[in-house]
Order: sequence, then structure tokens, then C-alpha cells
Amino acid sequence: MPKKSIILLPETEKILEQMGMQIKYARLRRKLSAELVAQRAGISRATLVSIEKGASSVAIGYYAAVLHALNYMDKDLLLVAKDDELGRKLQDLELPVRKRVSKRG
Repeated sequence: MPKKSIILLPETEKILEQMGMQIKYARLRRKLSAELVAQRAGISRATLVSIEKGASSVAIGYYAAVLHALNYMDKDLLLVAKDDELGRKLQDLELPVRKRVSKRG
């Protein structure tokens, strides 16, 4: 069965490529071999290479496993959409505003 191809916007592709490079640099800064990180993450070396290239076909769980193998960097995933400024503004627009009732009777 052929894999589904994912269609991404060019901006999103660039973000994935940048994330892949950041993962690769994190591994290199720690002086860990690709084989060791792949083994720790429970994936093949080829999958790690795909992750470091920012491949969209790799499941996010594998990205998380690699980040975990790089000394618990998977906690950084908690920062995704943490400060949802736009969402908060949209939510605030829908909040009911109570009007004061005049005390004059």
C-alpha cells in the first residue's frame, strides 16, 4: 500500500527543515552519533536522517522519541501553542460584557 503524500505550504516545509537542522545540531553539540540516537529513540538510522532533514512523512511521535533521546528535549514540545495570543484575543472578543444598570429608579 503506497504512503499518503502530505501537501504542506512552503512556509511549513521550511519550519520542518529548520526543526530538523536544530535536532541535528543538538545531536552534534552533544557529540552523539546518529546510530546511538537512533538506537535510543528506537528508530532506524534512515528515519533519523529523515527527521534531521525535516521530512513531513515521519510521524511526530518519532520526532518526540528523538528529542527524548537527546537528553529529554521532548519537554520542549510543551511550548507548542503555549502562548496562543491570537486565540486569546479571539476568545476575548466573544466574552459577554455586562452593562451596569442605572440606580436611578
